[in-house]
Amino acid sequence: MKAIMVVGTTSHAGKSLLTAALCRILSRRGWRVAPFKGQNMALNAYVTNTGGEMGFSQAVQAWAAKVTPRVEMNPILLKPQGDMTSQVIILGLVAGKTTAAQYYEDYFDLGWQAIQESLTRLAAEFDLIVCEGAGSPAEINLKHRDLTNMRVARYLNANTLLVVDIDRGGAFAHVVGTLELLEPEERNLIKGVVINKFRGQRSLLDSGIKWLEEYTKIPVLGVIPWFHTLFPAEDSLDMWSKRSDKSNKELTIAILRLPRIANFTDFDPLEAEPSVQVEYVGLENSLGHPDAVIIPGSKTTIADAIALYRSGMAEQLQAYAAAGGNILGICGGYQILGHKLSDPEGLEGKPGEYGGLGLLPIETVISSDKIARQRQVTSEYPQSGFPVEGYEIHQGRTYFLRGEGQSYLPMFDDKRLGIVNETQSIWGCYLHGLFDNGPWRRSWLNHLRQQRGLPSLPTGVPNYREQREEVLDSIADRVAEHLDLKPLLE
Repeated sequence: MKAIMVVGTTSHAGKSLLTAALCRILSRRGWRVAPFKGQNMALNAYVTNTGGEMGFSQAVQAWAAKVTPRVEMNPILLKPQGDMTSQVIILGLVAGKTTAAQYYEDYFDLGWQAIQESLTRLAAEFDLIVCEGAGSPAEINLKHRDLTNMRVARYLNANTLLVVDIDRGGAFAHVVGTLELLEPEERNLIKGVVINKFRGQRSLLDSGIKWLEEYTKIPVLGVIPWFHTLFPAEDSLDMWSKRSDKSNKELTIAILRLPRIANFTDFDPLEAEPSVQVEYVGLENSLGHPDAVIIPGSKTTIADAIALYRSGMAEQLQAYAAAGGNILGICGGYQILGHKLSDPEGLEGKPGEYGGLGLLPIETVISSDKIARQRQVTSEYPQSGFPVEGYEIHQGRTYFLRGEGQSYLPMFDDKRLGIVNETQSIWGCYLHGLFDNGPWRRSWLNHLRQQRGLPSLPTGVPNYREQREEVLDSIADRVAEHLDLKPLLE
């Protein structure tokens, strides 16, 4: 199997971005490339066209390689549930729920088998597999159960890049320490070091690079300067690092930072809107007076609904809604907007019934039968006739209440996907990727702008995937300018 591997000295060293850049660079050179991450722990998930779940970052890497995302590119996805357990997704399907200790006992062999089978399938169809590691490959207390880093590199005999984030300090120690803790056969696979997120004058770094190369006998193949990008975040720790104030903001949209927030990549298209300021609001903070509030997806909806009440944020939201504020809930956020959440089987914790915000005439029953599928519908509100694409991932069935004295309107031609109240101030839907649809996104923003007396934005704009292509091209250009790939591809 022809493969290269990207590992990092730490989490957030830039592995995902560099892997995506390599996929785009090599695709431009005529290679048929597949990204791969054996095991990913993340709550940002994507649903393939066959209905399988995979990490969103691997889907982005597939788009960077100009191929269709498929579950073999991320055969194991662990979705933390906040109670020291994770839902285990193997080859796109739910395999069970586990703790860290149980995972090693119950899923290690099954997971390694899925990884090997996936690599075999990808190798049969692609010229090259670009693999990404996770965290650090030198966690000596975890190496025996590591399915993602050097076990994969050794299995593939893959030329490997070691990436270090110099912006956080201690980069040379990180590199030397990581190499020291690798086994000799693992260290022999490291063909180069990449120094990432460099700020400053390159000449001041040259003496350090010379020392590092002489000490480790491994070349530094690239020094990539720090640059701002809208590359999708892999987990919630990245939410704070990529947000920036906009001097020309006209609308402010607050997104609740739920304890178990999921699929917050839904909001990257809003980040890319020049006139929109996105602010993530912790439940302990004041909501303020934004133009709209979004309640995002959640891995455990009931626990996050309880957190809203315990923090006092539920009362803030209800008061905001009563004053005419705009609230949109997506997936778990949609469920929270209803009157009642039921968990008869105790799938999210203790069996029982729990209160929602009571802002939409719905109730949700959590069930073990998970829905994961792509959808294509037509919008009805705020403007009818726009085609909308997205995907569902949820373990709840939502039902409409009768006799609640509140009218509602269908957001789409399939009303099961979402509704809006009569005044078009409370919105709820199951569709992830909703804001990727450019015309629909602009029509919803124009609904907010009307309330502020602002002129409407044009709705004849492309979908966000075209902007994502520009982002991927820009990243690839920047990385290619500062990275020597020859030793890696030999």
